Amino acid sequence: MEFFRSTMRIDFLRSKHYAYLFSALMIAASIASLATRGLNLGLDFTGGTLIEVSYDTAVEPAAVRSALAAGGFADALVQTFGAATDLVIRLASRSAEESSAALSDAVLAALRQDSGRKIEVRRVEYVGPQMGKELANQGLLAMIYVMIGILLYISFRFQWRFSLGAVAALIHDVIITFGVISFLAIEFDLTVVAALLAVVGYSLNDTIVVFDRVRENFRVIRKAAPTDVVNTSINQTLSRTIMTSGTTLLVLAVLFYLGGEIIHAFAQTLIIGIVIGTYSSIYVASALAIELGISKQDLMPVAKESVADSMP
Repeated sequence: MEFFRSTMRIDFLRSKHYAYLFSALMIAASIASLATRGLNLGLDFTGGTLIEVSYDTAVEPAAVRSALAAGGFADALVQTFGAATDLVIRLASRSAEESSAALSDAVLAALRQDSGRKIEVRRVEYVGPQMGKELANQGLLAMIYVMIGILLYISFRFQWRFSLGAVAALIHDVIITFGVISFLAIEFDLTVVAALLAVVGYSLNDTIVVFDRVRENFRVIRKAAPTDVVNTSINQTLSRTIMTSGTTLLVLAVLFYLGGEIIHAFAQTLIIGIVIGTYSSIYVASALAIELGISKQDLMPVAKESVADSMP
């Protein structure tokens, strides 16, 4: 930790205009992808049926997909669920008159006809389109409430210029993460919504660590310009940022490659969001606070008038 504090002298804010340009291009590309490609909505939002099946021996998801396609379920999504013998099959909404029991029987017949092995249906869940719309609305409201809460919290703890910079950085992170999800056609379901909320929390925590050090340094390094104070603060917290982001990404990489398809989208979204959030806490939140005119006078404690001074 001390090594970084004593030797790192990177002038981050010197390249802030290039960072603004990069962020603007990424946001524009994200909005374009969302407008043209949209989101690959999962069954949680579009409605459909989820069937969990268990084989007596390990099975490849690709073979199950082929069997379902031959049985008339070409749009089925197949993922491993824990062990290699357990699979989750997701089917889009079909006829409204078709019951979940009839659908699961048809799927089971298609699988048994192809493999001839012992297959057990463990659970069947149906999500209607109306429920999917309600979940989408609730997810959007959750994001809005989080942003409002963060705006009020940072305004109370720090100063309104810091608050606007932090919220702008979070909006920046969410838009770009949405754009990458759209571009990569990652299935957008409730696990991805949870990952997005986790990204907001992670990015905010990283930003507050920097802001805390900025506030301390404004009171200690009194003769330095605001840009120099912010640069010093970012350099002092850089070791913490590298270690925290690095270890988190290491865990997420393990989940992404070894956690199975059921958690694949969750881990992938977090990896994207943490990379973008680490960048924004340095080049967006802090830089915008400088652009809004933050100074040491905004963070110095207000001097209280003494009783003696107030006497005639």
